[in-house]
Amino acid sequence: MAIGKKTKGKKLRLSKAAKQNRRIPAWIMVKTNRRVTTHPKRRHWRRTKLKE
Repeated sequence: MAIGKKTKGKKLRLSKAAKQNRRIPAWIMVKTNRRVTTHPKRRHWRRTKLKE
């Protein structure tokens, strides 16, 4: 991906993916008594690529 060649739509999709790529909040672990500890849709930048 070239640095200065992003369209607005692609930029919006990338920013949405960056916002989604967070861990679960700590209060969810407390609420579920640690049954939920990981985020199932977590994405690593090198392992899993986005459909662009």
